[in-house]
Amino acid sequence: MLFPNLSKAQVSVPKFGKGLQIMAQDSSFYMRIGFRFQTLFSSGWSIEEEQNNLFVENNEAAASIRRSRLKFDGWTLTPKLKYKVELSLSNRDNGGGNSSRFSNAANIILDASIKYNFYKTLSVWVGQGKYPGNRERIVSSGNLQFVDRSRLNARFTIDRDVGIMLKNKTYLSDEFLLRQTIAIGTGEGKNITSGNIGGHAYTAKLEALPFGEFASNGDYSGSDIIRESKPKLAVAVAYDVNYNAGRTRGQTGSFIPDGNDNPFGKNLKSFFADLMFKYNGLSVMAEYANRSTEDGNPFVVTDTGETIATYYTGSALNVSVGKMLTETFEIAARFTDVKPDEGVESPENQYTIGASKYIVGHKLKVQTDFTFRDIEVGADDVSFRLQIDIHF
Repeated sequence: MLFPNLSKAQVSVPKFGKGLQIMAQDSSFYMRIGFRFQTLFSSGWSIEEEQNNLFVENNEAAASIRRSRLKFDGWTLTPKLKYKVELSLSNRDNGGGNSSRFSNAANIILDASIKYNFYKTLSVWVGQGKYPGNRERIVSSGNLQFVDRSRLNARFTIDRDVGIMLKNKTYLSDEFLLRQTIAIGTGEGKNITSGNIGGHAYTAKLEALPFGEFASNGDYSGSDIIRESKPKLAVAVAYDVNYNAGRTRGQTGSFIPDGNDNPFGKNLKSFFADLMFKYNGLSVMAEYANRSTEDGNPFVVTDTGETIATYYTGSALNVSVGKMLTETFEIAARFTDVKPDEGVESPENQYTIGASKYIVGHKLKVQTDFTFRDIEVGADDVSFRLQIDIHF
């Protein structure tokens, strides 16, 4: 179905990791097809304290296909009109299937968008995809420095949504670059089929690169594999307001019904600040996130006084540092501090050390990490993960 006139097109496979590339004979259409998957092995233990003695128990081990993705991107008619489609094939990756909000179907479609560069550096983006929130979320899961993203991302990201964005970039000097993004989304996240639940979400992001652009979009890729020859820095702030949010984490989380199964919610405000620094194999990424309700109360209470849901509000800090010891081997460390508001969840700290072997950059790599999670209320735990990532 994809290649009815393949003999009339130019087909190329430049090298491993660059996908299958197809150019129409009249150069009116270009497509790149890629496939990747991650095989994950993990093991975890809880740590119990009894009479000043520590006990490690309740081991849980698992092996799974963490992600399996099929990707299409390219342009049509003109390189200024680009498109992207990304499909999730792994059961652990696509989720869904248990809510009428998704028509009880899996969330197979991750990205489905078009972008048109209609004037100089101005572009309009329409469809479903990642919204301009925290940096770690925008970094592709195939380009991460660790096996997976941090707890900050898991609790506070605005993730994907459906809507429209306006993007622009401005050079203040030969090197100093500003990027601006404003977006309007449904506020309910990806693949919603039941119509708009609450209000819409409005997002704005400003990013500054004072020393110029990173090599190979390195400001949105973990690790300094390329080894920047000059110091490169990206600093960004983002703000999202989700009106009458119908899910406990805005674009993600559980859906919130009232006593008659009619959705309603509060206005959620999310703020993000982050930076990425790279130089000669050294990489530093830091993020701060904060989410609050407009009335300062995370609890959703009905007219009868029943608490039916709790918004995930509070703040978090995430800092990671990595160093390429050789051309292909890196060690890294990450600290994550999550502080939910009182009554939402127990505060926790995570300490992670990791090692990665980049056989063909991020396209073929083996990653492993070890994490200790210090939970204020409840049993602490430790985990070990090993992941193989391959991207054709």
